[in-house]
Amino acid sequence: MAQDLYDIPLKGIDGSDTSLAAYRDKVLLVVNVASKCGLTPQYEALERLYQDKREQGLEVLGFPANNFKGQEPGTDNEIVEFCTTKYDVHFPMFSKISVLGDDKHPLYAQLTHTQPAATGEGPFRERLKGYGVNPESQTDVLWNFEKFLIGRDGNVIARFSPDVTADDPRLLAAIDEALG
Repeated sequence: MAQDLYDIPLKGIDGSDTSLAAYRDKVLLVVNVASKCGLTPQYEALERLYQDKREQGLEVLGFPANNFKGQEPGTDNEIVEFCTTKYDVHFPMFSKISVLGDDKHPLYAQLTHTQPAATGEGPFRERLKGYGVNPESQTDVLWNFEKFLIGRDGNVIARFSPDVTADDPRLLAAIDEALG
């Protein structure tokens, strides 16, 4: 039986014990983030999305992960420093986790199991192959900045490829519908 997403233990980036239960009845956009990735500028649009939709009940949740070519090498403190000084990030951030492989965090095991396919996924997978990156599984997180949308009821609604940005009409439509 699948574990309830709200019950999975998490660590805040400050080291505090928490879980998604702290965000119950909110719409959640869970994003695996990295500081040294070509997609890192997405922090800007994610923060804008958070500011624009927070009062309607959206929480953007950042999960730093170092699974892709060492693009998140920093400590939690270094990640906080980078995110606040470079991108003025205010949305909640969590302690660095693994989103892939044998040490995949239970949250990401549940997310990828529940929502195995991502919207907008084709072009980015092909582009990665050009860099010699060929993900083993079709259901694995493809790269940094993949996004999972979770409804107010705690169920995963959708999953978006890393190159589907925070201002992409497909993502915005799904968020607005979930907030509705």
